Amino acid sequence: MRPLEGFMRDLDGRFAGGRHPRLGLRLIGSTALMLQSSYQRGTKDVDVLESNEVEPGARADLLALAGRGTVLALRHAMYLEFVPGGIPFLPQQPRWHVVPGLADLRGFTVEVLDVVDVVDVVVAKIARWSALDQQDAREVIERDLVPHALLVDRFRAAVDWLVGDARANQLPRYVDRLHELEETMLAVEPTAIDLPSWI
Repeated sequence: MRPLEGFMRDLDGRFAGGRHPRLGLRLIGSTALMLQSSYQRGTKDVDVLESNEVEPGARADLLALAGRGTVLALRHAMYLEFVPGGIPFLPQQPRWHVVPGLADLRGFTVEVLDVVDVVDVVVAKIARWSALDQQDAREVIERDLVPHALLVDRFRAAVDWLVGDARANQLPRYVDRLHELEETMLAVEPTAIDLPSWI
């Protein structure tokens, strides 16, 4: 069993049967990549996208069990962290699916971006583009999980969604990062991405 799966099963054993109905946890970032591919790397934070399905009481209970500094977090060397829904750079309608290897959990389902949308995870990583984000992108590209045409399509969908957001002024930087990824990781010419003239 992979470490991340062990962490989620241990958390489920402590959370299931409590005062909350079964809920869906939507994982993003490197943990979503690791649950869908052979790619593995050390990670400490298991990023869960905040949603209306996880009401504040359930969120507090999950963090009390598996948040930073808890016994569970120390045992598994990773912790649960909730990420506000407005932060990720994703298309408006990302596609999610339940992780098959964790479908039998009783307290919650673990959902990740659909396997065809490993690309969506890469698009989301372009916003921060840290050294680890670049490593994650490179690893899934080397595993042929990121078709160039789909990457550009999903990037444009995320741009269309973000144009009306307060973060729209960051879009030129995101386009530069996409071009860097195209040139250095995919070995293709940069794609023209049209942005509104006011940005």
